[in-house]
Amino acid sequence: MKDKDKGKKKKSHWPLKVFLMSIALSAVLSFFSSTALTGASYVIALLVLLVFIGLGILFDMIGIAVTAADPRPFHSMAAHKEKGGREGVRLLSKANEVSSFCNDVVGDICGIVSGSTSAVIVTQLQQNFNTTSVLVSIGVTALISGATIGGKALGKTVAINDSTQVVYRVARIMHALHLFR
Repeated sequence: MKDKDKGKKKKSHWPLKVFLMSIALSAVLSFFSSTALTGASYVIALLVLLVFIGLGILFDMIGIAVTAADPRPFHSMAAHKEKGGREGVRLLSKANEVSSFCNDVVGDICGIVSGSTSAVIVTQLQQNFNTTSVLVSIGVTALISGATIGGKALGKTVAINDSTQVVYRVARIMHALHLFR
């Protein structure tokens, strides 16, 4: 390394990648949500909402787990060529990016899309009950917030206490899908 390059930090393109991934993923998930909600019944709207809340909770768990897990078991698995070992090492070696993607990109997009889904549900409720009461909006928003925040709190507890198992399961799925090979 040349003397003038010493002390310089490697320039990261991660913020730009996150920005672009956010736009693409947001567009895809918003399209899915809009398509599923067009003319949908309460049951379909509720299912779409639950999918987005569940995805937000799941990805939040993964993001927390990769920052809390010990890499040693995964190095051992990779050395023994166990399924998911290499993928686990890769996840943990990129914990910052994985956590940012899972917690910030997917988690935030799921929160935004679930918010717009709740607006559709509130509008349907108000039309069907011929009311413009703000209480319907407050009630639905409070329930969705409680489910999301409570679910994420539970998920974080699991992610911290069982981080190795969470990362291992994700790594096994990645292995099966041939990701990071």
